[in-house]
Amino acid sequence: MPKRLTIEWPDPAPFRDRDGAPIRLLAISDAFEQTLADARNRSVLGSIDLIVGCGDLDCDDLSFIVDGFDSPIVYVQGNHDTDERWRQCRDTCPEAIHSTSVFERSGISMAGLTWPGQRGKRGNRSARTAWSQALRLATRRLGRTGPLIVLSHVPPLGVGDVSTDPYHRGFRSYRWLLDRVEPVLWLHGHTPLAATREWKVQVGRTTIVNVTGAVIIDLLPPGRRAAAVDR
Repeated sequence: MPKRLTIEWPDPAPFRDRDGAPIRLLAISDAFEQTLADARNRSVLGSIDLIVGCGDLDCDDLSFIVDGFDSPIVYVQGNHDTDERWRQCRDTCPEAIHSTSVFERSGISMAGLTWPGQRGKRGNRSARTAWSQALRLATRRLGRTGPLIVLSHVPPLGVGDVSTDPYHRGFRSYRWLLDRVEPVLWLHGHTPLAATREWKVQVGRTTIVNVTGAVIIDLLPPGRRAAAVDR
């Protein structure tokens, strides 16, 4: 079954009409979580407000999960999400978000960082493009202090990227961005091996989550987490 995470969201505004109910996200990437194929398991998990994808899931799997939960989806593309493959399924799979775009879903501000480089089996990684992404997003967040979720395919360098393989290491520019933007959550994929060791890392005020497979994330209104712990 998917891993689970509870986060206290610092802004009460998105919860005003929810009678204290959490905002529920299903984060997915890289490897299809087989337990989600069974309708009984999906029923146990309950309703999902938003599906968020961090790349490298087959477009048919994305479509299946969207239909299975009957929930909206936002996602970034990964290094294996080739243009040719996505052209073939563009009529059945929702469109990916554009890199460095900032948007709002369910009252939650989000930003996306797609794979910075060519996509495909031998897709290159471009540190220069990653720096361009980081600078653009940092500029768009200037003067804004509201809480944010960042979706990326690749993690920040040294966070959730335990690997001796340079291709699957994080980007230095993303770590720079992490330190300046300080999102509440940073969700990523690309590093399946690291997910077996540390799938969740805390850096300052930010929780970094290696989504590989699936993670259920409950966003709670301010003060609710402390109350839940007390019970």
